Amino acid sequence: MYSNILIPVVTEDGHDNKKALDAAQALASSDARFTLLHVMESIPSIVSSEIPSEVMTKAREGIAQSMGSLAETLPNAQVQLVSGHAGRTIVDFANQYGSDCIIVASHRPGFGDYFLGSTAARVVRFAQCSVHVVR
Repeated sequence: MYSNILIPVVTEDGHDNKKALDAAQALASSDARFTLLHVMESIPSIVSSEIPSEVMTKAREGIAQSMGSLAETLPNAQVQLVSGHAGRTIVDFANQYGSDCIIVASHRPGFGDYFLGSTAARVVRFAQCSVHVVR
């Protein structure tokens, strides 16, 4: 059983995080801590300079609200919203905060990333803790 579980989540419409949350609960010890992590990909400065700051603020607030709703379904859950490259940031976060398990969802792969999605593949390759991939 795991005691410090990291669950990267996507808050876009149509993405179901339920399987990852269910897997986390099934693998958790009775006193486990859960961290829901959303990584906002960095937008190139040439593009971000054209986006009004209110748009970015509203997007962040919407993501935080969605994550708060997800966190309510898990006992002892906290929410983290960070910026960066998803695969690298998830691994770095897990290392920095001592996660002993990462539960990551993988989409149905295309030809370019045949076995796992690119983010899940990077997490599996570079994480120093256990990684469970759910589809």
